[in-house]
Amino acid sequence: MTTVFGIKNCDTLKKALKWLDNQGIAYQYHDYRKDGLDADMLQTFVAELGWEALINKRGTTYRQLSDEQKNHLDQVSALIIMLDNPAIIKRPLLVHKGSYYLGFKENQYADIFA
Repeated sequence: MTTVFGIKNCDTLKKALKWLDNQGIAYQYHDYRKDGLDADMLQTFVAELGWEALINKRGTTYRQLSDEQKNHLDQVSALIIMLDNPAIIKRPLLVHKGSYYLGFKENQYADIFA
């Protein structure tokens, strides 16, 4: 089963879901805000992708962190921040056939689902 993780109002997530719908690909959608994010799930994401890749440094949530938080970001503090505010996680996060992918690019998804 393919699962897409994200936040419904994210434009990139909307593009990914639209692409999947247009291709007729079945998926399960997991909304961090509605469905939650627990420590075990986040640990799996970190193990597969690395905590640095999960942090969306372009987003407003990251920009709202204090300079001290940004300058002292490590795996432990990043996990706490991501659990407290999943909006900081890069979106969408796609899990397909046991592999994990971040972001959406049409050509990448075409390769994944080829």
